[in-house]
Amino acid sequence: MKTAELANSVFDNSVAKYHVSDNIDLPCPNPFPEGSFEAILFAKNWVDAVQWHLEDIIRDPNIDPVEALALKRRIDASNQVRTDMVEEIDSWFRDKFADVKPLPDATINTESPAWALDRLSILALKIWHMKEQVERKDASPEHIAKCKAKLDVLLEQRVDLTDAIDTLLDDIAAGKKYMKVYRQMKMYNDPATNPVLYGKKD
Repeated sequence: MKTAELANSVFDNSVAKYHVSDNIDLPCPNPFPEGSFEAILFAKNWVDAVQWHLEDIIRDPNIDPVEALALKRRIDASNQVRTDMVEEIDSWFRDKFADVKPLPDATINTESPAWALDRLSILALKIWHMKEQVERKDASPEHIAKCKAKLDVLLEQRVDLTDAIDTLLDDIAAGKKYMKVYRQMKMYNDPATNPVLYGKKD
């Protein structure tokens, strides 16, 4: 099984396990050996699944403002975790391809393998939830038809993205492409670079 195909399998496993309890506070029940590539992918998607549902909850128009602020802080922290995990996956790929010598005409891709896999992880969640809409018994035929059309597009997108990621990884392995690990250097979480934080007066 190629890498992106494997990722789809792991992501679908994670999404299904999350929805057994559908609990944003449940610890990640990672079924894969610690440190394995599959374990990293499972943990990444679990974080994505929790954040997906946090984003749903915070959009409740009747939510208590204090609860909403706490959720916003949690979403911010989750975004940082997601970014760190993507960079961890890219570091894994960098180590994997460390001995590959790029060809003289090798080019760099617009996004790294891990950021492409991040999109695949989110797609797994979109597909799950769009299927949920298609299977609703309380929705109108028009709603179901509209969601079915969207689901078809998402499934096609996953096929295309899966092929593109595996092609990219094959090209990196063959020296036709090369990759770099760029840190996101997010500034709003850093008290040294967010002016609201470093300029705060006691």
